[in-house]
Amino acid sequence: MRLVVVGAAGRMGRMLIKTVAETEGCRLVGAIEREGSHALGQDAGVLAGLSPLGVSVTADPLPVFAKADGVLDFTSPAASVSFAGLAAQARIVHVIGTTGLQDDDFTRLEAAARHARIIQSGNMSMGVNLLAGLVRKVAATLGEDFDIEILEMHHRMKVDAPSGTALLLGEAAAEGRKISLKEHSVRSRDGHTGARNAGDIGFATLRGGSVVGDHSVIFAGTGERLELSHRAEDRSIFARGAVKAALWGFDKKPGLYTMADVLGLNDL
Repeated sequence: MRLVVVGAAGRMGRMLIKTVAETEGCRLVGAIEREGSHALGQDAGVLAGLSPLGVSVTADPLPVFAKADGVLDFTSPAASVSFAGLAAQARIVHVIGTTGLQDDDFTRLEAAARHARIIQSGNMSMGVNLLAGLVRKVAATLGEDFDIEILEMHHRMKVDAPSGTALLLGEAAAEGRKISLKEHSVRSRDGHTGARNAGDIGFATLRGGSVVGDHSVIFAGTGERLELSHRAEDRSIFARGAVKAALWGFDKKPGLYTMADVLGLNDL
């Protein structure tokens, strides 16, 4: 499968290039960076700490997408939406691991998915997506007698909060309870807040150091507490998941998919 990495000079971009080069059945055919990037013109393999791959980093995505089967994208919401339009024109797979997407962004992704196979997830890790399936099941089983709180911690440079993974887990909990996360989400508590409302799903955010990603979903009942957790120790888990998603989407029909589709977890 001929793959393109956008945001090639970033930490995840370099990891994606390395993972594509190491994965059987994949070949890197393009690497994209923004205008003015120091990486433009460099060999993508060298940029990722590998031997040269014969693929130069460029700022012009359209001709690169035209010769590809898929694109791997961990950039920014605005960039991902733009790349989705190009992926739709090229009729290719677009794997999106970008976080911080808003409702308007998803509307535009849905439009692009009429022609592209778009696979989007707040976290591409197989372990996190299995965790989301378990959270959905536990939330449905325990009911509102158990309060749900989601705790996440990331490195000091992360710019969005709660993390895309925390929101993914919150959505899973809300689906299990058959409620709207938007209507029951509590993002912050400060001062005299009063008692906790039954059915709320709370989020707590920590930032510091070089933490790749820690997430816990706490189900707190009377006299007992159940905690489901995931610890990310290396960014390669996200890159491997993204490449797996691209390979899965290669022969699928156009549409907007998630990692739950890729891993067959929708029935969990």
